[in-house]
Amino acid sequence: MKADPADQRLMLDIADADAELHRIEHRRSTLPEIAELAQLEEQLNTQRDEAVRAQIAAEDLLRESRRIDNEITSMTMREEKDNQQLAAGSLPAKQLSELSHEVTGLIRRRGLLEDELLDVMEQQEAVDADEQRASAMTNHTQRQIDEVTARRDAALEKIDQDAANVSEKRAAILTNVNADLMAIYEKQVKAGRVGAGLLRAARCGACRMELDRGLLSRINSTPTDEVVRCDECGAILVRTHESGLASS
Repeated sequence: MKADPADQRLMLDIADADAELHRIEHRRSTLPEIAELAQLEEQLNTQRDEAVRAQIAAEDLLRESRRIDNEITSMTMREEKDNQQLAAGSLPAKQLSELSHEVTGLIRRRGLLEDELLDVMEQQEAVDADEQRASAMTNHTQRQIDEVTARRDAALEKIDQDAANVSEKRAAILTNVNADLMAIYEKQVKAGRVGAGLLRAARCGACRMELDRGLLSRINSTPTDEVVRCDECGAILVRTHESGLASS
């Protein structure tokens, strides 16, 4: 097909705009903040799990300490009652002896429970420290996430603006582009290839392949208003003064 050389050169501008849009989208998908956020989110989830485990342990220990404390209180009340009966001395000698043994047993069991309660209280102190540490780490990581999120959002806003600027420029160029040329270009792009490239130093600017002498000779003898395509990738080969061809 034929197309004015100026129209053909516009295809390079379209290709440049599309390449820039591709680079912008690559920037979007490879923002370092994205990977950093993923790592921080994973870290935060781990810390939250640790905080939950510490909280559950604290609740279990609280229930255990209350149980032991209630038993100690009950034994203390019973011990006081028995001591009052012993002090009154109104019971028969046998019962007083049995009551004395019971008080001794209550004192011994209460001592064991008090030791057990001390052990639980020590565990509570350790778990409380774990809870505070987990909470501090979670809060710190959340602050990091907020900071990185703000940086990511700012970077994405800049990328969106860059993409909008290039798209606007591309749209302006498109109003002057030959429709038939654009159809060839779009078919190339849909196939995952570059639509157009500058012929320079015997190379296709789209696929970077070096053209053989026979093809270069044929292109050299082709009128400038005749659209030529790369045999390797199918891109529109745009000839300009940089192509080094006699007919350019």
